Amino acid sequence: MSEHQLSAQPPGTTPAPPAADESARVEQVAREASGRTRRGGSSGGAARILGLVVALAAICVVGAVTSGSRFASLDNLTVIVSTASIIGVVSIGMTFVITAGGIDLSVGSVLGLSSVWATTVATQTMADQYGWIVMVGCALAVGLAAGLINGVLIAYGRVVGFIATLAMLVAARGLAELIAGRRTQLVNVDSFSSTFKGDLLGVPKIVWIFAVVAVAGWFVLNRTTFGRRTIAVGGNPEAARLAGIAVKRHTMYLYALCGLTAGIAGVMMLARTGAGSSTNGTLYELDAIAAVVVGGTLLAGGRGTIVGTVLGVLIFATLTNIFVQNNLDSSVQSVVKGAIIIAAVLLQQRFTTRTPRSGT
Repeated sequence: MSEHQLSAQPPGTTPAPPAADESARVEQVAREASGRTRRGGSSGGAARILGLVVALAAICVVGAVTSGSRFASLDNLTVIVSTASIIGVVSIGMTFVITAGGIDLSVGSVLGLSSVWATTVATQTMADQYGWIVMVGCALAVGLAAGLINGVLIAYGRVVGFIATLAMLVAARGLAELIAGRRTQLVNVDSFSSTFKGDLLGVPKIVWIFAVVAVAGWFVLNRTTFGRRTIAVGGNPEAARLAGIAVKRHTMYLYALCGLTAGIAGVMMLARTGAGSSTNGTLYELDAIAAVVVGGTLLAGGRGTIVGTVLGVLIFATLTNIFVQNNLDSSVQSVVKGAIIIAAVLLQQRFTTRTPRSGT
């Protein structure tokens, strides 16, 4: 135990357990924060996932009935999954932030900025000399830097997450426009195109990237101390602090992670469209939040699900595809999406009312 932790102990209290017990203490705080036992939480989570699977299946049936073979074709299914992949990666990062009780409105703009910065003449010239890793590294660095700025402002500057990320949304989009001069920048690096475009084993490469990010996100959230800390911070920040979690530092890490996933999505956008543009990722933050909430992650924090987020992304991507297949107006799409989000939030409120979290 550090000297700082010893000095933080109130007089007359028993010192905290050694560092070896930190994982158990954080796990306990996470369970208490979510207001359920491990067994109850598992069964409830399984029921939510099953409900999402049934909803997705029902939507697919509607698509098959209204569009016939056009919807059920392998090419169309590939389009749906490819469309879901980019917003899906953004949503994975958003899941961590919302699980911790935060919000990030800047991910779409950060995606656009990373795609623009990675396709500047200077970056692509270096990539011609040293390989595609230069473009990828640039996009990831831009996303990580933007996320870190958000995290520092929120955790240490005590700026409300909504305001800090809203400012980043505007600033990142404006910077992308300045860098690109409001023009589309084409990808001219052959090594990048050959590496990230096309299919691998018959599946688009960006779908493989989404799968890897989703699996990694699930593992981190459910099988690591970092994930347990995230749940604990979202459920009860004060209890998490008393359990020995550096809440401010962890919050900064979460926003950095969210920015990093936006950078990864920027790379995927370049692979799919072959161009960097300041308009890339427009309104992706809203789609990501919608997918996360519909997937079952609590907006109030304390509960998150990567599997639910993936299903939420697929539900919205499938709905959009059905609307396009049936030539429905985009305004109708917006109304339906809004209704789904409201229904999901109402269900969340009902659930949290019936199973209140500790300390509330």
